Amino acid sequence: MSKYFITFLIILNSFFVAGQQNVDSLKRIELTTIAQVNQGNSYITFPTDIGNIEPLWFEGNLTPSFYIRESKDSKLMGVVTTQVIIRMYREESYPVRTPSYIPQLTAYYSLGSNNKNNSLTLFGKLAHHSNGQEGDFFLENGDINIKTGNFSTNYYELGLIKTNFNKKHKATQFFASSIEIHPRNMSLEEMYASYSLYRLNTIFSIFKIPNNQSKIKNANISLKGKAVWMFGDMNSISPLSLNRLNLSLTFYYHPKFLEDIGFFAQLYHGMDYYNIYFNHQLNIIRFGIMTEKLRF
Repeated sequence: MSKYFITFLIILNSFFVAGQQNVDSLKRIELTTIAQVNQGNSYITFPTDIGNIEPLWFEGNLTPSFYIRESKDSKLMGVVTTQVIIRMYREESYPVRTPSYIPQLTAYYSLGSNNKNNSLTLFGKLAHHSNGQEGDFFLENGDINIKTGNFSTNYYELGLIKTNFNKKHKATQFFASSIEIHPRNMSLEEMYASYSLYRLNTIFSIFKIPNNQSKIKNANISLKGKAVWMFGDMNSISPLSLNRLNLSLTFYYHPKFLEDIGFFAQLYHGMDYYNIYFNHQLNIIRFGIMTEKLRF
């Protein structure tokens, strides 16, 4: 566990230090781009996962977002996201079990001038996470019913996003921190003793800009790191246990011969995010394709 944590911190720190040098407003970063980074990307994994996840043909994350704003220059913007995560298992009939449904409503507000790349953005989110099942949460033997058990929670998230542009490295950087709260009266009672209801999220993203700025393009490469510390009851796990820490590091590459998709590799350690499977602890490396339509 410790080697994942140390490696993550070294990589994250090296990019963060580089981002504090030569900050300049070469090109305006719009509020829609900031929202896209924060909302995440659609992707499909290849059937080559390395680690302790069940054998999959693919995991698909569909994250379409709809923007609500008065004009392109508005400081306030709403985003409606209908996120769905599905896994197809390498079993007979290729079953897709208990997809994650995560509809979200997010509001973004740009603090200060919206004509600078060095900016702060406040955001608030209301989200629902369920698996579309209605069976008993527990089996008769006390185990969680991962196939047909009901899983449902609602949560609020409030945070800040720091955005800047590094002229020397032609890189756009985003640093976000947020508090996530799952109210007890808005989650299943059976989850109280094992599912973290309070979380601290930290995300860092860096996008390398193409040398040719004559046209608006995708970023050539990107690196995203995310750390989540989970509070509250979790099967009597110590409040200081590193089992409360989720880490992910994603590298994305957009080749010139592809228009809107690219390839990604991801290292993930922590709680399984696939709804009722949350009691599983994952250590995986995965590869796939991603649609990262962040244009600068």
